[in-house]
Amino acid sequence: MTMDTAPRYSTYEVTNQAPPLADYDAFAADPVLQAAISAFAADWARDRLHETGRCVGSAQVQELARLANRFTPEARTHDRFGNRIDQIAFHPAWHELMSLTIGQETHALCWNRPGPGAQVARAALQYLWYGAESGVCCPISMTYSAIPILKQDAARWAEWGALITSNAYDSRQGPAATKTGATVGMAMTETQGGSDLRQTQTVARDNGDGTHSLFGQKWFFSVPHSDVFLTLARTEEGVSCFVVAGWLPSGERNGIAIQRLKEKCGNRSNASSEIEFRGAIGHMLGEPGRGLRTGLAMNHNTRLDIAAASAGLMRQAVAQAAHHCAHRHAFQRALIDQPIMQNVLADLAIEAEAAAWLAFRLFAAVDRQETSQSERLLARIGAPIAKYWVAKRTPAVLVEALECHGGNGFIEEHAMARHYREAPLNSIWEGSGNVICLDVLRSLEREPGALPALQDELRAAKGADRRYDAALAALDSALPELVRQEGQARRLVERLALLLQASLLLRHAAPAVADAFVASRLDGGWSGHFGDLPTGVDAGSLARRAVPALG
Repeated sequence: MTMDTAPRYSTYEVTNQAPPLADYDAFAADPVLQAAISAFAADWARDRLHETGRCVGSAQVQELARLANRFTPEARTHDRFGNRIDQIAFHPAWHELMSLTIGQETHALCWNRPGPGAQVARAALQYLWYGAESGVCCPISMTYSAIPILKQDAARWAEWGALITSNAYDSRQGPAATKTGATVGMAMTETQGGSDLRQTQTVARDNGDGTHSLFGQKWFFSVPHSDVFLTLARTEEGVSCFVVAGWLPSGERNGIAIQRLKEKCGNRSNASSEIEFRGAIGHMLGEPGRGLRTGLAMNHNTRLDIAAASAGLMRQAVAQAAHHCAHRHAFQRALIDQPIMQNVLADLAIEAEAAAWLAFRLFAAVDRQETSQSERLLARIGAPIAKYWVAKRTPAVLVEALECHGGNGFIEEHAMARHYREAPLNSIWEGSGNVICLDVLRSLEREPGALPALQDELRAAKGADRRYDAALAALDSALPELVRQEGQARRLVERLALLLQASLLLRHAAPAVADAFVASRLDGGWSGHFGDLPTGVDAGSLARRAVPALG
């Protein structure tokens, strides 16, 4: 046999590569999530969370997520005969993912099974799913947030309540009467106003039969194939909120013309659109001219959901990084055994843990708000604080976690690339950073009890750590001036968020985690970058604790 005819075999063997982080229980591998549900009365949901953990950790769901983001939604404005249909076509993976999330009641568990810890348990489902495939979490979150708003209108609840709380996903785009389940969307922002919803120009004309016809445009309408959605339009009394079905009982589109789908940086599996209302029939929700209040009530729920979702994305990024570093070797040692990498991983891990405790504490406040005024006020002021800070820190975590992988993290075959593109989104949706911080100032001004409720939560950890006590005293001294200065709103919210996180870690987390957080974030000299933990912190133990247990 000559060299030319000899079989060609590989000339090298692939070694020193981390195995995929797949086919594991993401809930069982997350000690922080387990501790949080125990602390906040949601232990009853453990079996369900293990089921979801195995689902989101499976290779099957990881492949579905890849497909749903690789083959993105397409707008189908007309059928082949030229008739206007305004539908969205999805890859089958999207529908399978939606079926799984809704089947696990990620959208409605707390409303279907109210009781102690119900909000915390449902938020834990959202946290787990967001680390697996974030696109489906958009319609899930909007449906969750809309349910208590729609309950305020008996007629609309009778029409939609059973469908939007159903655990059956129905992918058909058509009238409600034909469906076994439904999802809810929001169409609020317009080209001229963005976050300033007072600039709404869409108009609603009274039909004299209890309905209005809507005319105008919406600039960023995610999930335009929703079965029903909430939107804003101007009436004689001012900006009002309306409930609009996606389809008429006849099967025709309800005066909604899809102009185009957004070509987004991330969240690509989920359809976001620009649309035009051409006489869409809607029912007013709430009082005429008070639509902003109704819309913001829904936004309050979605903002807190964003904090839990972003914490879940952080956790997944840290788990991927720690898993990679536990298996990858360089310079004769595993990466996780190298002191500088230990510092980075430990720092990432305490950031993700602090985010989770903050989000779940506030969901616990939502669980208790019907029986406690202080918990209601804490949820009100805490939601924008958590939304701002956790969403703002997520891109930094994702960048550093991706870098832990080296080039392996910067290729599309790895989920880290998709997570990286997702990371900035939650700082924008439901109010960008400036809007959210101004909301904190408004809450402090309009809710006289909000600041005392917040201070009580912070003082609950007083005496646990002298450095924490000093930071709390410094905030108390600076607070009157910070509240008066709009330009200092971000600085105020950052300090409140860090102290809230430290307070929770001191009361609930392992002492080593709380000590590392306080030493790095509150004791002076924090750069905001990762790998910045001071000497005296056992970074090696904290780094190894972040490695997901696969057994």
